[in-house]
Amino acid sequence: MFAAAAALTEMAGWMAHDGGRDGDAFGHFGRALALARTGGDLPLAGHIAASMSHLALQSDDTVAAARWAHTGLDLAARGPRIPALTARLHTMQARAMAAADQRTAARHALDQAHRDLGTAVASDPHPWLSPFDRGRLASEAALALLDLGEYDEALAAGEEAVAARGADRARSLALARITLADIHVRRGDLDAALTVGHDLLGTSPALGSVRVVQQLDGFRDLLEPHKGYGPVREYLVRFGDVRRARLLLLADLMPSTGGTRR
Repeated sequence: MFAAAAALTEMAGWMAHDGGRDGDAFGHFGRALALARTGGDLPLAGHIAASMSHLALQSDDTVAAARWAHTGLDLAARGPRIPALTARLHTMQARAMAAADQRTAARHALDQAHRDLGTAVASDPHPWLSPFDRGRLASEAALALLDLGEYDEALAAGEEAVAARGADRARSLALARITLADIHVRRGDLDAALTVGHDLLGTSPALGSVRVVQQLDGFRDLLEPHKGYGPVREYLVRFGDVRRARLLLLADLMPSTGGTRR
């Protein structure tokens, strides 16, 4: 009973986060963690701690992000071994370390995440844990490598993340493409960035994700210094038109402020 309630409460937290309401999301995750602990479900508690680590990164609180990842790993170590769970937690640890410019620790955590996921088998899944696969690891690794300034490696991870997401995963695919476009800009390949950017603008306005809108805004901000380049100017005009149409559909959801971290 407690585990089901915790999983549903965590899901509510992710819905709030996707709607740009991170304060509400943190409250949901906190309640979910308490329920999982009360029910004695240590893997689920560790999984929720990973979600809290992710949320801390949205507000650039790298200390809290690292602390929640450590808490999750401690919880996971006291329960049955689930490599996909520890891979997720090590990945969140890597992202926190990368954001804090702790290069060696970030690299170590990423390597451990890859090792753990490499040992995961189909029989591992816990009934209340969302899957953590190679596509998700690639998405998170791309962000960590981006923070570390390792743009070539980030590009390979970003391309893997996009390739792993089909059209049926519209939100995940859009977020992976935004990361890939960001990487291209930081590598100085504006034409490649614009190719991905135009694909993103073709995403259905009915996607309904405030996170996607906020992160597209971050991509636009990266392009602004390059608007002396004609194709960038043209893209920014199209971007403005598409953004206005999307905002009309999300008018009741958009918060007044929001972060751009993934």
